[in-house]
Parts: sequence; structure tokens; C-alpha cells
Amino acid sequence: MSATNYMNFIFRSYQPELLDQPDIPAVDIQRNLYELSIINKKLGGHACTLTGFNQLAKKREGLHVCEIGCGGGDNLKAIEKSITHEKKNIRFTGIDINPDCIRVAKNISWNSRSEFIASDYKKIKFQSKPHIIFCSLFCHHFTEAELNQMFRWMKENSLYGFFINDLHRHPLAYHSIRLLTSLFSKSYLVRHDAPLSVLRGFKKTELETLLEEAGISKYTIQWKWAFRWLVIVHS
Repeated sequence: MSATNYMNFIFRSYQPELLDQPDIPAVDIQRNLYELSIINKKLGGHACTLTGFNQLAKKREGLHVCEIGCGGGDNLKAIEKSITHEKKNIRFTGIDINPDCIRVAKNISWNSRSEFIASDYKKIKFQSKPHIIFCSLFCHHFTEAELNQMFRWMKENSLYGFFINDLHRHPLAYHSIRLLTSLFSKSYLVRHDAPLSVLRGFKKTELETLLEEAGISKYTIQWKWAFRWLVIVHS
């Protein structure tokens, strides 16, 4: 990839994020997750997740909701805080390959029907499939071939469908988050990875191609503030 294309946002970047490297100290991961939870809250991440959840959940009761790449669990906690009384028997499963992330998630107060698993999501065999599977800021970590496998897995393992909350690759998003994190972040992981995450993000046409190549035709793609894509796939 040429430097010109890289900064013109024409193509996705495949530069590795620091968070994807092995042997990151647990204290650094914890700080990273704390700051990401603030970014999700302040810049529309949780709002995007709640929209996806509500569109698939509707008024159904007794739901099992699973997040892959759950990190510190802040997206699941946002759902738990938002649910109405009739959905209080909701069950949560969070899956993340990094055990330090799972330890952070488990330290949050959850209902007794919640479970957190340190594992590659592809290795999980559910005794009963979740009604809804989702991921947030997870897809941009992967190649197109890996995303093809991920989308097929999410569709196969969800009863009602799945949704994706991820980044729109756009110059304003890149320069804004780069400035914000340089001013306010105390995490070297966030300062490095947040702008890079935008460069690894997606154009709408790229998401459409990925979904269609995975054999998925029943979907919607919505743009959400701030520079997020919400992809909803109905089973």
C-alpha cells in the first residue's frame, strides 16, 4: 500500500494493533479497557450497541445474548442497564481470547446467569445457541478471509440473528480520535490503536461485499454517530 492511499483512506490498513500483540502487561490492558469504555459511552458506541440489541430483541423474553471479543464487558453491561423489567431474566455470555480482558469483565457486578469465557470464539460449542450474538470494535482486527469465517459462524450460532458495531474509515474520524487521544489518553495502547482502528475500519461497500461473500442476504447497514456502522443480520 502506498503512503498516498494509506492517508487517503482508499484501502483498509493491515498494520497490526498493539493490543493484538502477545504478552501485554495486565495493568496496561486494564487501563486500555477502562478508556475504551469511556470512548464507547461518550462517542456513541454503547448507543449503537443498544440500537442493534433492541432491533433484534424486540419484546422477546428469556434472551441469551453473547458478545464475541467482549473485552472488559462494558457493552454487555450497557445492555443490562438498559433492559426493561420483563427482560430481567436475560442471560449474558462474553467471550474473549485474552484472559486479562475476561478477568476485568468478571470484576463487574453481573446477574447470576452471566458467564465469561477466555477462548477463541471459533472453539466455542454452545449447548444451546444464543438468541443474539454481537461484536463491537472487533471486526476491524481481522482480514477479509477471517471475517468471512466469522460472519458464517455468527449466523450459524445465533437463533434470531447477529449484529456488528464497528468503525467507518473516514478522515474526520481518524483525525478527531487521534487528537482526542493525544490530549486525554493515559494509555499508550489507546493512543496508538484508536487512530489505527479507524484506518482498519470499513466503507459501506466493503461490508456489503463481505456479507454477500459469506452467503448473507438479509441484512441492514446503518450509519451511526460517531462514525460507526451498525450491521444487523436477521436469521
